[in-house]
Amino acid sequence: MSDDPQTPPSRGEIESHLERLLHEQSLMGRRRFLGRSAGAIAMTGGLGAFLAACGIKGTAEQNVAQLSKIAASVNHPKVPIGNWTFSNWPLYIDKSVLKEFDAEYGGHVKYVEEINDNNEFFGKVRPQLTSGKPIGRDIVVLTDPMAARWVRSAFVTPIDKRNVPNGKNLVDSLLHPPYDPERLFTLPWQSGALGLGYDIKATGRELKSIKEFFNPEWKGKVTMFLDAQDSASTVLIGEGKDPAKSSLDDHLAAVEKIGKAAKQGQFRRFTGNDYSTDLTKGNIVLALAYSGDMVQLQSDNPNLRFAYPEEGAILWTDNMMMPAKVQHPYAAETMMNFVYEPEVAAKIAAYVNYIPPVKGVQELLEKSDPELASNPLIFPTPEISKRFFAYAQLSSVQRQDLDRAMAAVTGG
Repeated sequence: MSDDPQTPPSRGEIESHLERLLHEQSLMGRRRFLGRSAGAIAMTGGLGAFLAACGIKGTAEQNVAQLSKIAASVNHPKVPIGNWTFSNWPLYIDKSVLKEFDAEYGGHVKYVEEINDNNEFFGKVRPQLTSGKPIGRDIVVLTDPMAARWVRSAFVTPIDKRNVPNGKNLVDSLLHPPYDPERLFTLPWQSGALGLGYDIKATGRELKSIKEFFNPEWKGKVTMFLDAQDSASTVLIGEGKDPAKSSLDDHLAAVEKIGKAAKQGQFRRFTGNDYSTDLTKGNIVLALAYSGDMVQLQSDNPNLRFAYPEEGAILWTDNMMMPAKVQHPYAAETMMNFVYEPEVAAKIAAYVNYIPPVKGVQELLEKSDPELASNPLIFPTPEISKRFFAYAQLSSVQRQDLDRAMAAVTGG
C-alpha cells in the first residue's frame, strides 16, 4: 500500500492487500477469519478504516463489528427508477418479468446477457473496479466463489434492506453463506447442482457415481468443466471428501488426477456451458453438467438424463450484487424485491428450471404445473439435499494457483 499515511489507498492496493491478508490468514485459522469478516467490508467509508485496522489500532473483531454497522446503516433513498442496467447469464429469466417490472415501477431496465463465465466477466470490469469507477451495471449475477471475491475485495455496495422487504422470503438454507453471513451485499438469484449429464441410450444403463467420469468404458466420450473449482470439487466428493473442508493441496491433487486421466484420453474436451452441444449431438455420452440445463435439454433429446451423484454434489448459487460505485441502487434494490415476490419467483423458476431461492414457489407451482413442482432437479428432495456440498472458500491467491494447475491440464 502507499507509504504516505495521508494518501488513501487505491482500490488496486486495497484488493492486493486484502488478498495477501486472506492468504496469510489461511495459515492460522482462515475459515474463522473469513466467517467473521467477509460480510463486513463496506463499500463506502469503511475501507480505509478496515485497512488501517489491520494492525494499527483495535482488534480485528472490533473493526469488523464497526464495519458491519456501516453496512447495516446504508441509506438508498427512493427515487424515480429511470434507466438502469442488469447484467446476467444467458437464458436466465422469463423476459416478461422485465416488462412487468417496467410497467409497475416505470423507467426501463437494460437487461444484458453478457456473463458467460465468472472469470471472463471479472476480467472485463476489473479495471474500473480497481480504479474506483462505476462499471455501468447496477446488478450483476455471479457464482459463489466469485461473489466471495467481490465481497472481500470491497467491489460491492451494501444492500439497503429497507428497500428489499421481500428478502424475508429467502429460503433458510441460503441465509448465511460464509463470505456474506448476514447477506449485507448479496441476494441469491438461482441455485443448481453439479452432476452427471448422460445419454441413457448410449450408456445402456443409469449412471450414478462420480467414478463414471474416470470409467475407461467411456474413454474419449466424457467432458469435464474448464472451471477448476467445479471439476476439482466434484472429484474430491467422489473421493469421500468435503470440498469446503479440503485444503488447496487437496484441490491440486484432484486436478492432478484429472490431468492423469486426460493424458490417457479419457476426456473428449473441457467445456463451459457448451457441453450441452456435445450431449445433444451424441459426441459424448457423459458430461459434468448443471442440473437446470438438463431439464431444458430433455425437451430436445428425451434420452438425456441428469443424476445427482450418489457420493454427493456441489450446490452452487448465483447471486445478485450491486457493484461498488453503483449508479442506480434504488432501482437495483427494487428489482431484487420484485423477484422475491413468490409469484414472480415462480414464473422465473418455471422458465429457467433451476432451484429457486424463494419460499413458497413450489406450493404455487403445485397448483399451476404439478409436474414441474415434483421435479427433483428443481426441488431436490430432503434426501438429495443432505448430500449437497459447498465450495471451499479459497482466496484469490489460492484460486489463481488452482486455475494455473487446471490450465496446464486443459491447455488453457
